[in-house]
Amino acid sequence: MVTPGSEAGPDHAISEETRAALSLLSARAVRERAQRMLELGLADALPHFRVAPDRLGAAVDLVLASMRRAYPGGGIPFHARWRHFVVAGVDRWGAVADATAWSDRRQRARAEFDLAIISVLLDAGAGPHWRYRDSRSGIEVSRSEGLALASLEMFAAGVFSSRPGQPLRVDADALARLSVGDLRRGFQVTDDNPLVGLEGRVALLRQLGELFTARSEVFTADGDVRPGGLFDRLLARADRGTIAAPAILSEVLLRFGPIWPSRITLGGIALGDCWRHPALTTADVTSQLVPLHKLSQWLTYSLIEPLQRAGLEVGDIDGLTGLAEYRNGGLFVDTGVLALRDEADASRDHPVGSPLVVEWRALTVALLDRLAEELRRALGVDAAALPLAKVLEGGTWAAGRAIAFERRRDGSPPIRVTSDGTVF
Repeated sequence: MVTPGSEAGPDHAISEETRAALSLLSARAVRERAQRMLELGLADALPHFRVAPDRLGAAVDLVLASMRRAYPGGGIPFHARWRHFVVAGVDRWGAVADATAWSDRRQRARAEFDLAIISVLLDAGAGPHWRYRDSRSGIEVSRSEGLALASLEMFAAGVFSSRPGQPLRVDADALARLSVGDLRRGFQVTDDNPLVGLEGRVALLRQLGELFTARSEVFTADGDVRPGGLFDRLLARADRGTIAAPAILSEVLLRFGPIWPSRITLGGIALGDCWRHPALTTADVTSQLVPLHKLSQWLTYSLIEPLQRAGLEVGDIDGLTGLAEYRNGGLFVDTGVLALRDEADASRDHPVGSPLVVEWRALTVALLDRLAEELRRALGVDAAALPLAKVLEGGTWAAGRAIAFERRRDGSPPIRVTSDGTVF
């Protein structure tokens, strides 16, 4: 049987269930099942949401306004964690990296993989009340940007490294010692400044450290076992200096799969950010399963630039999907593209695995593809000029946040999701 981290070759017989499970660990599966969910929505056959395609233009207009405001001269970068390390116009990671004497481009890439992986895994929703105060600028930063800055400061201080004098690294020994108190201090958590899912984040990082130890042959880089070992693995997979973005995601899903809580397994494989929805039936063992892989795709988007800086070409970036999270999803609810059948659901808390939330997230992925097409049509450009990664950054995430603050004073999403710190 194939398990995450093992190799499937011609000499390995795998079960039908295992093969089916592996098929769900891909961007293609996310897109295909999300499109099926949208088709059901357009046929008015979903239990929780109605879809109003005529309202998509309103969402497009908001995204256009956001893009023109943030990037008046064009030049939109990819949606990636690196954008969140820019504080008050200063690229904080860039300043650290430029002041570091790297032995070569690969050494920097490994450090950037370490940082991106640890920061993205800490990037589940912070909740509406948490803030991070930046000691340098005095600015208070919330939500994803605050989590990014806090994780960067911890990384630069060597919290995730067990080697004195070598702070810019992550290793298993340091993660094994990581405590809730460490994260509480690093993220400035107090009774008056609560962070959602604190224990879940610590557990996830400890699982990560255990994974490095157990799969040292996968995560070894330059003699060290660390997240940056994934860079060397991708480098080895590149064909004449080129690797496709969906192939990066497949590696991320396979290699990091064991760290996620075991919500759903199939054929011995944990499916991670994959959930059940009764309307999405198929004729095989994957019936009702809806893969979304939000954090894994967010991580994949964030690994593209380190690979490019190291000299690799990353192709088929549009092979990845939009991200099924509350800013993108909130954009469609707040503009009326999606409407709850039961308006009272807006005032209830919903578990992340509930059919309502799964439905919302899958519809978000499919609608992002449609919005991207409409956006390109409005601007007279093609997907090469405006890939989905730039639409997200330009973009849907910022527009979703802006309209959330217009509609609700605290900027909270239109649907309240109970998360454990490992999904959003």
